[in-house]
Amino acid sequence: MTYRIAGLPPETFTPFFELDEAELARRNARRVRASGPGFPCRVSLEEAREGETLILLNHLSHDVETPFRTTYAIYVRERAEPAPPHVDEVPALLDARTLGLRGFDADGMLRDAAIARPGEADAAIRALLTDPAIASIHAHNAAQGCFLAKVERD
Repeated sequence: MTYRIAGLPPETFTPFFELDEAELARRNARRVRASGPGFPCRVSLEEAREGETLILLNHLSHDVETPFRTTYAIYVRERAEPAPPHVDEVPALLDARTLGLRGFDADGMLRDAAIARPGEADAAIRALLTDPAIASIHAHNAAQGCFLAKVERD
């Protein structure tokens, strides 16, 4: 069983960095500066370095016509390079956090879920994927609830 984790496409977010503060606010987004750990970029799948500029915005991470449709705040670093695909490995950004892992079927319905403490994500992902009905897994910060990355069968 093989899985793949990739960051979000940068071109989706590039236009936000050209907006002024008033226009960002109209779109329910904010320009922020990283002030230590806790600013995970969803494009690069890396922690922003102190002082880096990010956009904090609402992101539709599970665009399905089910009760599990999901939207929540995420961070994206300015000029973020896309993360290389992580095949059968968990990026350090995810592996260092306690994760809520939500396994969805092809119709977008929740089939199973798990909590993975730091260092446990790979085993938890593999356990969820033993169910052939699970098409993808969404990794969220367990405490804050925000979407980090999507895990897909490879």
